[in-house]
Amino acid sequence: MKILYYDCFAGISGDMNLGALIDLGVDAEYLKNELSKLNIDGFRLEVNTDQRRGITGTKAEVIIENQENEKHRHLRHVEEIVNNSSLPEQVKRNALKIFDLVAEAEAKVHNISKQQVHFHEVGALDSIADIVGAAICLDYLKVDKVMASSIQLGGGTVKCAHGIMPVPAPATAEIVKNIPVKTGLVNHEATTPTGAAILVATVDEFTDSISFPIQKTAYGIGQRDHEVPNVLRVYLLETANETADVSTETASLLEANIDDMNPEHYDYLLEQLLKAGASDAWLTPIIMKKSRPAVQLSVLSPVKLVSQLKQLIFTHSTSIGLREYSVQKSMLRREERTVQTTLGPVRIKQSFFNGQRVRWKAEAEDCRQLASQHKLSLQAIEEEISKQLEL
Repeated sequence: MKILYYDCFAGISGDMNLGALIDLGVDAEYLKNELSKLNIDGFRLEVNTDQRRGITGTKAEVIIENQENEKHRHLRHVEEIVNNSSLPEQVKRNALKIFDLVAEAEAKVHNISKQQVHFHEVGALDSIADIVGAAICLDYLKVDKVMASSIQLGGGTVKCAHGIMPVPAPATAEIVKNIPVKTGLVNHEATTPTGAAILVATVDEFTDSISFPIQKTAYGIGQRDHEVPNVLRVYLLETANETADVSTETASLLEANIDDMNPEHYDYLLEQLLKAGASDAWLTPIIMKKSRPAVQLSVLSPVKLVSQLKQLIFTHSTSIGLREYSVQKSMLRREERTVQTTLGPVRIKQSFFNGQRVRWKAEAEDCRQLASQHKLSLQAIEEEISKQLEL
């Protein structure tokens, strides 16, 4: 299993990320060609070898050539640019996920809706190229998992569109909620909102400890030059003795025994937990002391979301305590694609083991829509899809 690991000892920015991933093996000309699919004039990507404090790496910089295109944009404008491009669907999804994180953070900071947010920094051409470029690079590397260290945020103040702000900038502080961070290594902004959003959107696990063999080390060179090397270090790791198409991940299991809650409220609780990012959430009937019927609430959580999900449990249930365990997840490689049938488009989920597809299923929601549209049973829809696709 191939793993991309971000060592953010000196922080991360959009351009440092591009430089690091090019240094790791992404073809610079391929990246430039893919960025041209955005169909925006007025910028170019320059890639050079550079050095900071004796560390040699790759410096990537987006050069603005047409100031007419360097304008403020709303989220919908950025979404139109990405969706109207000919980039692969997975690249579009990852890029829009990063943009959405920034929009949510800015909206909360300024107490407005996401669609009202002016992308002062992220709407600029260089930030669009940094974010879409990050999605392109990740797709190019084809890693099975992305991991990262605690993120160094820096200190002091930073000048942005709204004036002088403390570090981390309010948007950055909002984006990195519930993930491990460090501060104070340098007296400037070490991690930008763009860099933070790239990590939060793509990293599967944050940990300062890695135990896998390092296959390659690469460096992305930043714009600054000070006593701490202004570089982003990335590793390409490869796990030993892993079964093909099986990835492992550390997660947290939260549990609470509840015997005094209105059963009608459980549905809303589970809905909120899953909406917030829980990998799974379920209820188990149990018998407690004095033979009292009760329910055990179980929530499987990504490590970075534990604090947020605990808050939801205490807010939306009657539990006054819970248990927390560290667990190891093993997961088959999964792929999703949309296929055309005579009934209409259907999303198909496939699972793979040892290089072979072991199972597949049509998206339930798509089947329900087609059943309603064609006045057929769900079973008839599934049988017809299976017959047509011969999967």
